[in-house]
Amino acid sequence: MKLSQFKYKLPEERIAKYPAPHRDESRMLVLHRSTGDIEHLMFKDILSFFNENDVFVFNDTKVFPARLYGNKEKTGARIEVFLLRELNEELRLWDVLVDPARKIRIGNKLYFGEDNSVVAEVIDNTTSRGRTLRFLYDGDHDEFKRALFALGEAPIPRFVGRESEPEDLERFQCLFARHEGAVTAPTAGLHFSREMLKRMEIKGIEAAFVTLHCGLGNFRNTDVEDLTKHKMDSEQMFVDAECCRLVNKAKDEERNVLAVGTTVQRALETACSADMRIKEFEGWTNKFIFPPYDFCVANSMLSNFHLPYSTLLMLTTAFGGYEQTMHAYEEALKEDYRFGPFGDVMLIID
Repeated sequence: MKLSQFKYKLPEERIAKYPAPHRDESRMLVLHRSTGDIEHLMFKDILSFFNENDVFVFNDTKVFPARLYGNKEKTGARIEVFLLRELNEELRLWDVLVDPARKIRIGNKLYFGEDNSVVAEVIDNTTSRGRTLRFLYDGDHDEFKRALFALGEAPIPRFVGRESEPEDLERFQCLFARHEGAVTAPTAGLHFSREMLKRMEIKGIEAAFVTLHCGLGNFRNTDVEDLTKHKMDSEQMFVDAECCRLVNKAKDEERNVLAVGTTVQRALETACSADMRIKEFEGWTNKFIFPPYDFCVANSMLSNFHLPYSTLLMLTTAFGGYEQTMHAYEEALKEDYRFGPFGDVMLIID
């Protein structure tokens, strides 16, 4: 497959700037893989396709307020700092992106907050935009994290087309998020409301959880035409024994396993062993899935509508079938579905 095969025309106005007023009120396009048939429903209808003892697998990573703004010493220039991950807790070292990058050099200090209560020093240039910052803070680690995150805002992607708002810290977070470490939400999980999770429980559908800390690589441009030469950013992930028990039991009993989002698909495929069962995993994955690919674990998938050329679209077409999925995207555009992380949703089933 070539990068150019994942081009389609997406008007800017079709990218949702805000989520639906209620989490479970998005529209849902259903693609039947075996026939190519398409249905237009509401997300609230999803449980009609599943039965007792089926398993929904969620990503329980928690987004932190990763985007903050500081001022450069002496010049006072406004600098955007995007926190990627903590490198060393004791030394307060963070891997970050800075913008504009050309203004930042090793040794520069940045001041954050109205009272300049948080100060950071640039100690390393790792890429053209990336830096390592050492935060200079006297309090204990928990106090430091609270102070740092109080300065940040929800890291909604720039292509959404608006500035972050205070409400986004809740909107851009799954209800079941538990393990802090993501800089973008696993967006398919955003559609699940408390009512929907309760309806799942009543119907006897099991919930299993993986943790994959979603990084900015999900939105990074693919810059090679030959997809075999593209390298995904590594992301930290965890699959525990309870998740393995639930998923493997469902597979043994020939029940449905729904991967809620592309990150869950990548985690499940990373943790899958030669016997087509998943095993406990703690580490990093840079698995890149694009057509053709034989999935070993989930037989159904829930996903938002992704942007052209994105690795998320590539994985979705690998699961739904390239021709069928691209046709479904055409239908979604004709039917005025909303695209992007705050948009509508697509269910792919057999």
